Amino acid sequence: MRIGYGYDVHKLKYGRKCILCGVEIPCDFGPDGHSDADVPVHALIDALLGAAALGDIGRHFPDTDEKWKNADSIELLKTIYSKVRSHNYTLGNADITIVLEAPRLSTYIEQMQSIVAKAIETDINNINIKATTEEKLGVTGDGKGISSTAVVLLQNSQI
Repeated sequence: MRIGYGYDVHKLKYGRKCILCGVEIPCDFGPDGHSDADVPVHALIDALLGAAALGDIGRHFPDTDEKWKNADSIELLKTIYSKVRSHNYTLGNADITIVLEAPRLSTYIEQMQSIVAKAIETDINNINIKATTEEKLGVTGDGKGISSTAVVLLQNSQI
């Protein structure tokens, strides 16, 4: 078994779509970035890559490459999970935390879990997503940013 940890943070920008775990959240702002800036998926990708010792998201999808401009992060997740599988690992489980002051995400969590589970070919019960605030403290608390962490457990599929 191998454990991986991922972290991502982005500034929020008015006029940007807010896409989190493949779900478009209705609001006036969203994470700013080169791709669709799906912060929790980026954290999950880094956790998967870390557990498999395959580098980080920037190594695989550099933001200096126009090929990845406005890329769909769920598609990037599928690509990375395929690489993880090619190294004989399968997902045991993933735990993702999204830190955002507003909007509230509780009504979208189940849809997010379903999309992520489908992308990495696992049961929805292997994906946990939760959202929290920082009680108006720090970059996420003052509404300027969004962050996310992810922890994964990979199992060797040859055992």
